Amino acid sequence: MENLEYLIDKRIKVYEDLLKEKQLLINIKEIGGLIKNAAKSGGLILVCGNGGSAAESLHLSGEIIGRFQTERNGFPVLALPADCAAFSAIANDYGYDEVFARQVIAFKDIAKLLILLSTSGNSKNLVKAAINAKVNGIKIVGLLGGNGGELKNHCDISITIPSSVTAEIQEAHLMIIHILCGIMEEV
Repeated sequence: MENLEYLIDKRIKVYEDLLKEKQLLINIKEIGGLIKNAAKSGGLILVCGNGGSAAESLHLSGEIIGRFQTERNGFPVLALPADCAAFSAIANDYGYDEVFARQVIAFKDIAKLLILLSTSGNSKNLVKAAINAKVNGIKIVGLLGGNGGELKNHCDISITIPSSVTAEIQEAHLMIIHILCGIMEEV
């Protein structure tokens, strides 16, 4: 196994790189405001991702529905990978590329915001969800990695972690999720 100090230092470098990206810091504040406005207006927030990013979408959903650090009422959010019956039925009947897109259409009349998590930005099912959201006037936020992939072109605003290492991207996404939840809970 690699030197543990090196592995930790590598992660610290990713965070230091984030601090140097002033536009990224501006985007974090703006996305936090979008989440706050959608939540407080009673609009539904949709969140999705694949694999580890699916788990992070559930984490974000839990923080918004429950609470992050402040006692408050929960806000309406739906993590699209969480409904295994809908997910598997859509995948079976329409194909995996449609698992999020069909759900976006189902909630189009009440959804205000779609948050997409992807380490590559190239998942077809997320791209299709973004396209369906755009057509239906839903604001689209991306938490991405690498160069943002194709998904970056479909987002109204995004945060792209400057790394090609999945674990580093997911760790940075989790930190940003917590920052966004903190912004959401500000009075």
